[in-house]
Amino acid sequence: KYQDIYPIAFDADMDGLIAETLRVLRHWMDHGVRIFRVDNPHTKPVVFWERVIAAVNATDPDVIFLAEAFTRPAMMHTLAQTGFQQSYTYFTWRNTKQELTEYLTELSGEAAAWMRPNLFANTPDILHAYLQHGGRPAFEVRAVLAATLAPSWGIYSGYELCENTPLKPGSEEYLDSEKYQLKPRDWAAAAREGRTIAPLLTRLNDIRRRHPALHRLRNLRFHATDNDAVIAYSKSEGPDTVVVVANLDPHHTQEATVSLDMPQLGLDWHESMPVRDELIGETHHWGRANYVRLVPGERPAHVLHVQRSSTSPEIGRPPAP
Repeated sequence: KYQDIYPIAFDADMDGLIAETLRVLRHWMDHGVRIFRVDNPHTKPVVFWERVIAAVNATDPDVIFLAEAFTRPAMMHTLAQTGFQQSYTYFTWRNTKQELTEYLTELSGEAAAWMRPNLFANTPDILHAYLQHGGRPAFEVRAVLAATLAPSWGIYSGYELCENTPLKPGSEEYLDSEKYQLKPRDWAAAAREGRTIAPLLTRLNDIRRRHPALHRLRNLRFHATDNDAVIAYSKSEGPDTVVVVANLDPHHTQEATVSLDMPQLGLDWHESMPVRDELIGETHHWGRANYVRLVPGERPAHVLHVQRSSTSPEIGRPPAP
């Protein structure tokens, strides 16, 4: 039960309820809405969503339903199997190298056959302690991770300004939640005063548009680092390969040696290659082992595009023995 939502008896007239829901959906579809974020779909009958989504997609296959369901994994998977094209995830609560590696390996593995994760860095209900205490560097690195680990990512308004004041200590609720008020923001003033990370978000979306490797989920591969505060991973699609190295510590400069699994990049172990940092435009030369120094607030991450020569082997093709 919700205090502000009428308690609908789904079992009283399922056919009628589905017909009325479709009428409301098609009203907004006729006005150009093609994505619907469904609040807590796991608290309603699964068969209801199965029938509604199937009916909509039978005539409008481009319409997307996003399941806003922070619930048990089995139900999240069931909703995806039922028809939801995108799903919320536990990404917000996965902040360490081990947590991110294990969870994204799961999402990009067998689960990818039915579940399309959308990595939200924050939501109207979730302001994680990592963002509350990490300041601007935390917002920057979480944006880099969300934008490059999965094909779909999202932020809740105010993320651009690094808003991070909780309702009270220990709470993940925002102090000034827009669920209860209209909250005007002076975006122009924030830009003039340098209080926004919007340029970084713009840059990340531009990088995503230009690199097919970042459009896929199952091509995610993690690489070893000798510092647990530094995470490294790559994505490849055809000749396009992107390597990301990020400092997960928003408070301190971290140094590490990144040990690349060269065959995963379509290269032999002894080979090296020029890489272009898409965030700042610098070009470096990398091989199997590479030293990095990442400074919060200055250089939280590398997003490296592997520069291939015409003689480089194809991505995904094992190197010649």
